[in-house]
Amino acid sequence: MAGNGPDKISRVVREEKHIRQRLARWVPYASCLALGIGSAAALPAATGTSDLYPSKPIRVIVGTSPSGGTDFVARIMGQKLADAFGPSVVIDNRPGATGLIGMEIVGRAAPDGYTLLILNVGHLMAGLLRDAGFDLTKELLPASLLASTPVMLVMHPSVAARTLPEFLALAKLQPGKINYASGGIGGVQHLATELLKREAGIDILHVPYKGTGPGLVDLLAGQVQITLTSVPSVLPYAKAGRLRAVAVSGKARLSSAPDVPTFAESGLPGVDVVIWYGLLTPLNTPRPIVDKLAGTLSQIAKSSEVQEKMVRDGADPIGGSPAEFAKYVKSEREKWLKVLREIGLQKN
Repeated sequence: MAGNGPDKISRVVREEKHIRQRLARWVPYASCLALGIGSAAALPAATGTSDLYPSKPIRVIVGTSPSGGTDFVARIMGQKLADAFGPSVVIDNRPGATGLIGMEIVGRAAPDGYTLLILNVGHLMAGLLRDAGFDLTKELLPASLLASTPVMLVMHPSVAARTLPEFLALAKLQPGKINYASGGIGGVQHLATELLKREAGIDILHVPYKGTGPGLVDLLAGQVQITLTSVPSVLPYAKAGRLRAVAVSGKARLSSAPDVPTFAESGLPGVDVVIWYGLLTPLNTPRPIVDKLAGTLSQIAKSSEVQEKMVRDGADPIGGSPAEFAKYVKSEREKWLKVLREIGLQKN
């Protein structure tokens, strides 16, 4: 066993270096996290009431890469939650398996309010589509709806189409030749585009990525041609001329993108997809803590600063009670089960 000493020490050093590298990427939260960890042992433990909560840093798991709509909402709401509570709020991106990795981390965490999850509707859909072995409606506790956004269809400027009708005509002339990026199989980008394919009668190829961010990198480089995703993920690139926006979901055009017509205006009213984002906690988290989180987040959502930031980038802050969010998740589950069956993706 003595011969294993140097190897063991080397392994510990490598692991410590890896952890330090991960912490360094949590900008701008890394410094706050370091301070929080240093004093955590001296802080009182969480109780079943909200009087002492929070007394140490809160970890918010985001099941996507550090970009895209979920990360956008998480960082705005996380920073404001830290401002309201005092202890730091650490955003921990855990992409993979269309959000299921993040859901499992939070599902296994202690139900004390210090490990939370921000997810989007795509993570719910992914659990419906595949045999995930994890049902968020049974193993996580909805705390508050945070925000919603339409989806926007954008394409690389090299695509020879400037409007949605022109793109659909091009796709019909080249069946199976145009590629679309998504943040993973079963996610909202994947299923929303499959819905578009059905409604428009086109054949385009799916290229799944490990999150919205990596797909956008290849879209900007012209490696894939289009994506259908949350407005905050792509609106800055569209405004900069790096991507071409041709349609957005919803009943009306966005004030932040008034020149982009809706799908309904362009002849596809069936592409009616809204991406929502919500906060969940481990099952059995004390109700006073869940209520405190929901109440604080609802106040944050109503603030003029958050309203301005989100609306400018194409999102709508919402807020709400745990009961309202739980009811909404249930209705969304039923809605998307129906859509999955209609487009032929729901397993028996």
